[in-house]
Amino acid sequence: MTLQQLRYITAIADYKHFGKAAEACGLTQSTLSLMVKKMEDELDVRIFDRDSHPVEPTEIGRRIIDQARVVLYNMQQIPALIHDEKEALSGPLRIAHISTVAPVLIPGIFKYMTRTHPAITLQVEEMLSATIQDKLRKAEVDMGILTGPVRDEGLLEIPLYTEKFMAYVSPGHPFFERDSIRSEELLGQSVWIIRDGIRQIYPADVKRGEFTYERYFEGGRVGLLIQIVDDNGGLTLIPETHTGLIMYSQHKCLRPIVDPVHSRTISLAIRADYIHEAKLNAVVDAVRGIIPAGLQENVIRRGTLKL
Repeated sequence: MTLQQLRYITAIADYKHFGKAAEACGLTQSTLSLMVKKMEDELDVRIFDRDSHPVEPTEIGRRIIDQARVVLYNMQQIPALIHDEKEALSGPLRIAHISTVAPVLIPGIFKYMTRTHPAITLQVEEMLSATIQDKLRKAEVDMGILTGPVRDEGLLEIPLYTEKFMAYVSPGHPFFERDSIRSEELLGQSVWIIRDGIRQIYPADVKRGEFTYERYFEGGRVGLLIQIVDDNGGLTLIPETHTGLIMYSQHKCLRPIVDPVHSRTISLAIRADYIHEAKLNAVVDAVRGIIPAGLQENVIRRGTLKL
């Protein structure tokens, strides 16, 4: 039994005439009759009552034809599905992101899209978190990569990975001789930040709980902060994923922050009515290929860095 035979029997059922059905199928009537007879012999049933005028299916033939229509319909969906998928993975894709994920994610996302989905025109722009959410709500960007939780009823959030924070300490700093730094010990230390310009702040001078990584480093360039520490002394804080971007000689300046270990979850945010699932999955797949698997496991939101 073939798909072509299924098309023949549905044509006969539609036209109720072997000659008209044969003409519609581009066959001679004798060839059509032969193909149907072959199918009936294979199934050991009579599909059509050839003595009736117009031609009618038998009772079992009617059930076979009904099933044939379902099979043919499902087969027709395959080319449509492929067409839709190709169309879905083409055209512009606008992604807004916070600055502290840019060097880690953006080059890799461009590489992945160029290699696997060249029909997508990727457009990325760096923004503050509040601006990203505003642009998403206004549908001025398609996706946003930012620190979760997003806390916006109009947006959907997909956690991508969770990373710890590290302290980057200059060799002249007292903490340089330590294996780790407790969170409470940072309260008495000046920390280099980039917010409204580059400056040092003392977390002890900030109301407890208000000093968070995203608030004081959101507009920051991690590489620039590291260079400032190298040239001027002191310390700064960097996300775990950035440790792979610094020179090997600079790793000696990294210290874990403990008791508690502070971290952030990077999420992908979209509008609740976003419909391009294929593009969404493409971006998620790109990130999964960039970020170490260990940071993607059990993606939960631990406490944000509050000192």
